[in-house]
Amino acid sequence: MPWLLLAAVLLPLAVWWMRSVRMRQRRVRLARYAESSALRRLVMITDPDERGRTVRLILVAFLAGLALSGPRWGLSHGPVSARGIDMAIAIDASLSMMAPDERPSRLERVKQEVRRLRAMSQADRVALIAFAGRSYILTPLTSDDGAIELFLDNLDPSVVGQAGSSIARAIRQGTELLLASDGSADRALVLMTDGEAFEPAEDVQAAATEAGVKGVSLVTVGFGTTQGSTIPVQDGSVTREKRDDEGKVVITRYSSELLEAAAKAAGGTFIPAEASDKATRVRGALRSLRTAKRKVDSREDHVPRFLWLLLPALALLAYDTWLLTRRRTANDTANAIPSSAMPPAALLLMFVALPVALVSCKQAPDPAALFAAGNVAAAIAGFRAQIANGDTTVRTRYNLGTALIGADSLSAAAELLEMVRRESDGETRMRARFNAGYASLAMGRTPQNPEAEAAFAAARAAYRAFLTERPIDADAKWNYELALRKQPPPQGGGGGGGGGDSKNDKQDEQPQNQGGLDQKQAEALLNSAAREERDVQGRKQRQGRTPPGGKDW
Repeated sequence: MPWLLLAAVLLPLAVWWMRSVRMRQRRVRLARYAESSALRRLVMITDPDERGRTVRLILVAFLAGLALSGPRWGLSHGPVSARGIDMAIAIDASLSMMAPDERPSRLERVKQEVRRLRAMSQADRVALIAFAGRSYILTPLTSDDGAIELFLDNLDPSVVGQAGSSIARAIRQGTELLLASDGSADRALVLMTDGEAFEPAEDVQAAATEAGVKGVSLVTVGFGTTQGSTIPVQDGSVTREKRDDEGKVVITRYSSELLEAAAKAAGGTFIPAEASDKATRVRGALRSLRTAKRKVDSREDHVPRFLWLLLPALALLAYDTWLLTRRRTANDTANAIPSSAMPPAALLLMFVALPVALVSCKQAPDPAALFAAGNVAAAIAGFRAQIANGDTTVRTRYNLGTALIGADSLSAAAELLEMVRRESDGETRMRARFNAGYASLAMGRTPQNPEAEAAFAAARAAYRAFLTERPIDADAKWNYELALRKQPPPQGGGGGGGGGDSKNDKQDEQPQNQGGLDQKQAEALLNSAAREERDVQGRKQRQGRTPPGGKDW
């Protein structure tokens, strides 16, 4: 805390003051026995090391004061546990959401509120749905902020393949998506739109009623103004106003009636467009829902560094204490300890540390280090020895399974990694699933393998499940493509062993390349597929069916 920095100033001043008072008191006591000239011949009035000891104690107080303030610097990543719900957010991506009556546009305001809502609920699993004339799932339920941010950044009316606005379809698809998920947490559907829909109100209310009956909490959030606005449309390098079939300029207006009726039908909550701080209101509406405990993958925080100051202070204090004890011992006995003698604390440290060092030297080599050095056979033997000695943790078995991939023992690796996946959770489960999928993919690509089809099917299942939780992982996408296309050779690879030592963490986290196309070629293929999908969606929007009444905004 910043105000505790005062301790770094006050404590040294207090030490200096107490040392000064002590010296004055000592001189006063000695003055009672003789004059100062006689005292100098009889006793040592001042300690030769008095100034040095004062400096040491002031420095100790200064370091302790800094440590007391709790200094922090640098960032760390660590898993945290929290409780959350399952939430689908349906975003209106029709042309009317480009209206600038909410600056910079209705759609951009929706994105801002989604980001704020996500920041308030890190433990929630969130799915994104974009809708206009049809609804389109952008992400499944996930805690991956990177995936959510990626799709939010790229969301615009061209993403959805059919013009218009169909709130009922979005509610139905959001309900189906939530009900298909497993878990003990309650489910919520947040609908963010301007409420301008060209479909019967009965359809919307029926979809909302069905969602409420099935246990999905519906929150409808309005955007826009009742005065309305024109819709800017980009035509090449020119921006013009949207016009209807008769050539009239379209004015889009926020409509609350349909949103309020939908929320009422589902027994949910309606948040009007004029309400401020919509994300906080949404969070408040969902506060009563039952949550489930989850492990959030990681967070960034400043690392406490008080030990970096406290340990030197304690060491300096111990050194000062040893000097004081040494001088007193020298004064009390004629056999003073030579200046080169080793202090008792150092002797104790030597007798404790030396056996530990000798024992550590006799320990077997770390299998993780052997794997990192490329000695796969020795690493496998080491991991198996650890398991034989009773270390049957999922981490050790995961490392053994990954090392088996390096030795081309693919069948044994896939079986062991699949067992680890079923028994673990969090990051270990994800890595085990990725590597099990890779082992199956490699088996399927083995020439003249009679079980190749079954291996490819297992690889596809593993990577589909992996991409459900991490939809933007490039290696998983590429391996999944290979499992679908059955073309040589794979770019992704095993996640690596080395779980036993922190210096090998990167090997655990980053898949190993196993040859074939390089990363740039893989990324080019994925980007090409993304562009092709975007073009297809754009053509669908241009050639799609005309919404009811010819209103395509």
